[in-house]
Amino acid sequence: MSMPHRAVHRLENAEGLDKVAEPVSSAVQWAVRPRIVRDLLSGTKLGHPLHPALTDAAIGAWSMAGLLDLAGGSEAEPVADLLTAAGVAAAVPTALTGLNDWCDTLGAERRVGLVHAGINTAALALYAASLFTRTRKAKALRFAGFTAMGVSAYLGGHLTFTRGLNVNRTAWQQGPDDWTPVLAASELAEGEHRTADADGVRILLYRTATKLHAIAATCTHMGGPLGEGTIENGCVTCPWHGSTFRLDDGGIERGPASAPQPCYEARIQNGRIEVRVPPPGAQSDMANEGAHRRTRHLLTRTPAS
Repeated sequence: MSMPHRAVHRLENAEGLDKVAEPVSSAVQWAVRPRIVRDLLSGTKLGHPLHPALTDAAIGAWSMAGLLDLAGGSEAEPVADLLTAAGVAAAVPTALTGLNDWCDTLGAERRVGLVHAGINTAALALYAASLFTRTRKAKALRFAGFTAMGVSAYLGGHLTFTRGLNVNRTAWQQGPDDWTPVLAASELAEGEHRTADADGVRILLYRTATKLHAIAATCTHMGGPLGEGTIENGCVTCPWHGSTFRLDDGGIERGPASAPQPCYEARIQNGRIEVRVPPPGAQSDMANEGAHRRTRHLLTRTPAS
């Protein structure tokens, strides 16, 4: 095991960090509770988490400021200051989205994420301080900030690429291309839901009077069991972090999930429920059908007295 790996391994097992991480995580969860805040910071409408995209702006600006400090000369100092200020401005929303993602973690990911956030905060403070000091001292502060940023970036890479944080948990699930029986029709009454196995993929089945729904039972966000969630108004809500998906097409109604649930075709044949991956073009047809159904529901719904 290399030195960086050993250092991160120690962080992952540093249970003393939990004394700080737990109250901070609870406070962040309370702050992002409003739906509009949660969806915005999670990148729910974007299609993938927002935080990684924002990190590029701050890292890029600060890296170019460092390059100008090294090779630009005195004429480049105003541009280096401008890039530093741009990085500071970009770091604020980057930090907010990072905190939003981090508050859903536990254990090793939460501990490493806490240190990642702390080092990022130090880097931000160093770069911000450099804007209010003279040239030589400003450069020293920026170099210190760049070093902190590099260490933090390593931890962020570890969380994403080693621990798989915020990676779509259904990305490698394929499901059957051909109609595959998964459950006896008699085992799923109207208004009930159940999980079943289809070629090694867990499928959530839900039956209404007019339709049989089938979507992946593993939450795309953090792998939560949708079969243990609640179903209401044509949607299922994950019991872990509250992501809500439409049963019609797997689309997201509420974050923190940013990737929709894989959706399957379902039918009853010879007393058995069968599912398959929709053929090309069928997925969009299912989405359109679901949209039309929701529109009809809104138009025909009577106001509560």
